[in-house]
Amino acid sequence: MGNYDAVVVLSFGGPERPEDVLPFLENVVRGRGVPRERLLEVEAHYQSMGGASPINAQNRALVEELRKVLDLPVYWGNRNWHPFLEETVAQMKADGVRKAAAFATAATASYSSCRQYREDIARAAAAVPGGPELIKMRHFYDHPGFVAAMADRTRAALDEVGGEARLVFTAHSIPVSMAVSAGPQGNGYERQLREASALVAAEVGAGDFDLVWQSRSGPPHIPWLEPDVCDHLETLHAKGVESVVLVPIGFVSDHMEVLYDLDVEARNLADELGLRMARAGTAGTHPRFVEMIRDLVNEPEPTACPVTCCPAPARPRPQG
Repeated sequence: MGNYDAVVVLSFGGPERPEDVLPFLENVVRGRGVPRERLLEVEAHYQSMGGASPINAQNRALVEELRKVLDLPVYWGNRNWHPFLEETVAQMKADGVRKAAAFATAATASYSSCRQYREDIARAAAAVPGGPELIKMRHFYDHPGFVAAMADRTRAALDEVGGEARLVFTAHSIPVSMAVSAGPQGNGYERQLREASALVAAEVGAGDFDLVWQSRSGPPHIPWLEPDVCDHLETLHAKGVESVVLVPIGFVSDHMEVLYDLDVEARNLADELGLRMARAGTAGTHPRFVEMIRDLVNEPEPTACPVTCCPAPARPRPQG
């Protein structure tokens, strides 16, 4: 064990009021050169869903479940919205925490799902001198607890469509250049997601499956991982597939991108095509997932990733 005296859940964060949506999105894309019109387009997605993301409420629920199985204080801090990690670390310092296990709500290697959380930890440490040491837990894409939770969610979706369906696993698309550099050996993001998908498919007795991508947000001239989930649904329909189960293997909670990209856009397309479609839930607060986090905290302290792993992507230079 790492001799921790607390646990902190690290997450992306999300707005909880309509007036918070645009400031939140500005935090997310700061320094990335995202066009204003794209930002307003995404804001409209949030506003169409009530002007709030469910991610914060889901993280609160996860924290409450963790407090039931851990004999340690459990905190929560975000990258892009309140409570910011810096705020949480300041509270941890005030509470006398010296060393904490940091569980990031992302299962795989990539800049945004791993290295950037390490940068968040470093930024919080700089903002709170003398604050606790935070040790990021390892990737968990292949942990039996995560696989079991996702298999349960997938079985429920298969039951919804009658038990026979093509399994289509989805994850957030990222630039190909970022995917290639993910993980110590490279290509870790796609490789880990494909392995997780295969493990879940095997658990539910599926002999075959697809891994596709969603939520692309970059400029069209930059290659991102493909195919997009909606394009793939059209391909399956053209091949005569009648039933599909979408499994958001790249997400651990039903936050805005899952709700909008799958439950709205993919659902609408499936209805137009006449495809029977069900969407599996995410791990969320599934008991096996909560137990998995407890197991990670009780493992020996993980070795930090090499500094060359999952490098930050090149950002466009400011114009003018």
